[in-house]
Amino acid sequence: MGGYRGVHPEGYGYSQFCELYRRFECKLKPSMRQPHRAGEKTFIDFSGKKPHLIDRKTGEEVPVELFVAALGASCYTYAEATPSQKLHDWVLAHTRMLEYFGGSTQIWVPDQLKSGITQPCRYEPGVNRSYQELSAHYGAVMIPARPGKARDKAKVESMVLVAQRWILARLRHYSFFEMSDLNQVIGELLEKLNGRPMQKLGVSRRELWERLDRPALKALPVGRYEAAQWKSCRVNIDYHVEVDRHPYSVPYQLVHEEVEVRYTSSIVEIYYKGRRLDSHVRRYDHQPSTKPEHMPSSHRAHAEWTPSRLIHWAEKTGPATGRLVEGILKSRPHPEQGYRACLGLMRLGTRYGTERLEAASARAEHLHSYSYRTVKNILASAQDRLPFGDDPSPPEPTPAHGNIRGAEYYATEEEDEC
Repeated sequence: MGGYRGVHPEGYGYSQFCELYRRFECKLKPSMRQPHRAGEKTFIDFSGKKPHLIDRKTGEEVPVELFVAALGASCYTYAEATPSQKLHDWVLAHTRMLEYFGGSTQIWVPDQLKSGITQPCRYEPGVNRSYQELSAHYGAVMIPARPGKARDKAKVESMVLVAQRWILARLRHYSFFEMSDLNQVIGELLEKLNGRPMQKLGVSRRELWERLDRPALKALPVGRYEAAQWKSCRVNIDYHVEVDRHPYSVPYQLVHEEVEVRYTSSIVEIYYKGRRLDSHVRRYDHQPSTKPEHMPSSHRAHAEWTPSRLIHWAEKTGPATGRLVEGILKSRPHPEQGYRACLGLMRLGTRYGTERLEAASARAEHLHSYSYRTVKNILASAQDRLPFGDDPSPPEPTPAHGNIRGAEYYATEEEDEC
């Protein structure tokens, strides 16, 4: 004979057990019945028991999370599988929940999990900024359940048990390789759950939702909330901050300052002391996103130099200077290697004047020496002021001297050898 009396024949009988239980029940603290008004509260939690996917490569079971939410007045329930309890999955599950409900209640009552609550506290918990933005977008406020007080969200606790029995229990005979397939079956079972008449009330959750909650829910905004994350960054010496290894520029005056970055899948926003400074289009490569207005004037001037712009500047001095700059840029393996040489010529023009620079450039071009150093030496030695283009004077004749043999001597020697 099994059971308690089978193991303990002299143990308590049923009547004695009931008597002892009634005495124990009298010592319990009374529970407050919570009235739930239509459209007032949504209770949100994750299930302790989890569904799983099958890894196609290894065949191993990969556990995933079961997100469950219930409306207070009608017990209308929403459930879906998510990859994790991280903020991104938490936020996306909320947006799909609200679309399933067809609106938002005035108050959300989540558990104090790390994704939504930054600092658990019985009296004044710290709410994640992204989660706070999410609730504000849908016109709701959050009142998280107290840590360890399941009664604060008893409605969803009971619905988690129902979801485990009516959804997870039925999934135990199925194998899923993709999250979408798992959620499709969960959705089908959820429809049956919400359409099934409740034992005590005799009506389904869907009927109560149609009658009570649906008319009282706040309408959803036109745009769906785009999940955003926040992070604190210190501005690097190159006046950029990194988000997922991609650098984004900020005003150079904020070098070494602490800024806050809000980023979504499409935009990156920079905040300093609560004030929004600027934004960038979100990128996923490793090339820096730099705005010219964020750069110092000297950096901006350097960044704006191009071969065509340098040549155009040089031609303002004169055609020879333009051809010299073009020759400098062409003589380098990469044009940017010649930028500094061209900027050096610009300084020489400021120091010696444009006329002398043009003359020196013409002389350097004649020598086929496309170099900043050549022009500098010509100007430093004032060769640009010498007559240019005239034939050099003929060399003076060799003076007569006894020690100088002359050409006749060598001609005579060659004849003797023959």
